[in-house]
Amino acid sequence: IIVWAKLDDTVKGFVLDRGMDGISTPKIDGKLSLRTSVTGMINLDDVKVPKENMLDVNGMKGPFSCLNNARLGISFGVLGSAEYCIEKAIDYSSNRKLFGQLLAEKQLLQMKLANMTTEWNLALLSCLHVSEQLDNGNSSPEMISLIKRNSCSKSLDITRTCRDILGGNGISEEYQIFRHLCNLE
Repeated sequence: IIVWAKLDDTVKGFVLDRGMDGISTPKIDGKLSLRTSVTGMINLDDVKVPKENMLDVNGMKGPFSCLNNARLGISFGVLGSAEYCIEKAIDYSSNRKLFGQLLAEKQLLQMKLANMTTEWNLALLSCLHVSEQLDNGNSSPEMISLIKRNSCSKSLDITRTCRDILGGNGISEEYQIFRHLCNLE
């Protein structure tokens, strides 16, 4: 476990072992999203940490660099959920007949699919551009924060639209749209 804490007016990182005295990590039960991922709390009660467990990082640079890497991964990951939902909506509407006509033949649905696909591609291109800037050493934390915000917002909108396209089936386990929506929330 890496813990960031204030020590002598600066933030320092510490590596802790779950087996150390005073550390407990109880599982959080009853989650309504991200249910396949085990989530737990970290409780620290008078934990003795040896000096050699202190990282050679001072200030907020350490925790923020971890956060930036996580934000970049999330920026791509949420687009994966949106992509899955778009594919399900296309498949569903290509096979679902409504009043003798395939749902996919309706112009309103075609517009929704075109809008979702456009927004998804714009978000992906933004992520790829910022990743390239990061690889070249030309990025800033603000860029990463912006693409995370953008990807999350667009993915939520896309997934909600996909749920709407599937109607009542949009909340069933069979299509998994609502599971992705809850996870994105």
